[in-house]
Amino acid sequence: MPDPDATSEQDSAGADERPEPVVADAVETTESYETEEGVVFYDAENPLAWMQAENVVDLDELA
Repeated sequence: MPDPDATSEQDSAGADERPEPVVADAVETTESYETEEGVVFYDAENPLAWMQAENVVDLDELA
């Protein structure tokens, strides 16, 4: 018979831990470099897929 106290101990231990955020594959393969005109983001697996921005944005926060 399971110990009911064991379940509550696991629940309280898990409450303090945060699960790792799920990061989209596209974000994980995104690279960037700075130019005089701004920042260029590109897909490391497909370098022809890119975009340029004047402001830097943390992609992990926006994904």
